[in-house]
Amino acid sequence: MQSGLIKHLQALLGEPYLLTDPAECRAYGYDNSTVQGQPLAVALPRSHAEVTEIVKACYTHEVALIARGQGTGTTGATVPQDSRSLILCMQRMDRIKEINRDDRLMVVEPGVTNQAVQDAAADYGFFWPPDPTSAAVCTIGGNLAYNSAGPRAVKYGTPRENTLALKAVTGTGETIRTGVRTSKGVVGYDLTRLLIGSEGTLAIITEATLRLTPLLPSKRTVQAVYRDMHSAACAVSNIMAQPVIPCALEFMDANAIDMVRADVPTELAADAGALLMIEIDGFESQLDEMVKRICDVARVEGLLAIQQAASQQEVVSLWEVRKALSPALRRVAPKKINEDVVVPVSRMPELVDRLARLSDKHRTKIVNFGHAGNGNLHVNLLYDPADPDQKRRADACLADVFEAVLEMGGTISGEHGIGLVKRDWVAKELDSSSLVLMHAIKRQFDPKGILNPGKALPPE
Repeated sequence: MQSGLIKHLQALLGEPYLLTDPAECRAYGYDNSTVQGQPLAVALPRSHAEVTEIVKACYTHEVALIARGQGTGTTGATVPQDSRSLILCMQRMDRIKEINRDDRLMVVEPGVTNQAVQDAAADYGFFWPPDPTSAAVCTIGGNLAYNSAGPRAVKYGTPRENTLALKAVTGTGETIRTGVRTSKGVVGYDLTRLLIGSEGTLAIITEATLRLTPLLPSKRTVQAVYRDMHSAACAVSNIMAQPVIPCALEFMDANAIDMVRADVPTELAADAGALLMIEIDGFESQLDEMVKRICDVARVEGLLAIQQAASQQEVVSLWEVRKALSPALRRVAPKKINEDVVVPVSRMPELVDRLARLSDKHRTKIVNFGHAGNGNLHVNLLYDPADPDQKRRADACLADVFEAVLEMGGTISGEHGIGLVKRDWVAKELDSSSLVLMHAIKRQFDPKGILNPGKALPPE
């Protein structure tokens, strides 16, 4: 059966674009998590028509099909669970098909990188708001699969708010078109938002119509340093409760600051317990007043220093501390646990206090940073997985982190998705009736269950 599928796909794609050598396929069997797998083969289509034929072939042969971009995800969502799975790598479908200035939209294929979209939009005076840290290499298809956003989501929203329409292939090989090219439309159910964030379990996205936003001409950068995480979290709540919404509001705790001190020359106080990076965009004539409003509400008890960048060089210098963190974390703990939990902004102070207590309780170092304006923290548990005791304590700590987040009305994932890594926790966040409906939706789109099986939802 598998040999028949391979022969069919070789005839369809040509041998260079169907990888069957186990060593070559291995490179497509892992993502940015610690999970790895070995696929049967890797197909690299160039068009919607080829994707349709591949899905139909997998449907006929009942072979699992997993779509992927550049593999920057962190939850194992693109990792095959057995050697009978076919990887559908979308990196050759990387064309920008249309930019429409008057309608403020761009039509792209899923393999185009986020950075390529930003560069093309900027030529017309626009940008696409989602901006993950991996924007230079991550693909639009991956952004849509996870609903991945980034710092700008605090003001401009996630891919769900910035995508007008999709073209996709269901698990039976049928083509569907969702959404509209207009800013308003209410005909039928909202399948666009349903597919975004579904991790390729419902349909394979082959084209996206993106909503573009005009670039504002000016931006200001402010760095605020606090004595402790609680003070910074209170400042975040204040900032998000007033009319001026920053276009970025990033957070680092004391452990994160200490981790980068050796890498980045900084004048941060030795007792700095937390840091906020704040960006405000707008018209130059407005920015002085906007920055003043932000700084006024950021001056809470525990503030140690607040600084506005006076030049582009100072902007770069202030951001260096934040940008140096991810490489430092990988160097110190390459197999750390990295979770992107979210709580209501009003509960941020409570969350950071509870994380500190959990770190002490489980004797596990926790480094926190993230998109504070959304209540979205990246909680990093540093441990050595080769040490059984450290692993046991880290796993117990993570369970308590998730329980705390759910108790506060939060969610276990803001933008990293579920994949395999968080799948078993989904039933703790969603009620059983909702899960029954979701499994029914999955069957409607994918009756044989071939699209990314075992991901995103726990077993029925």
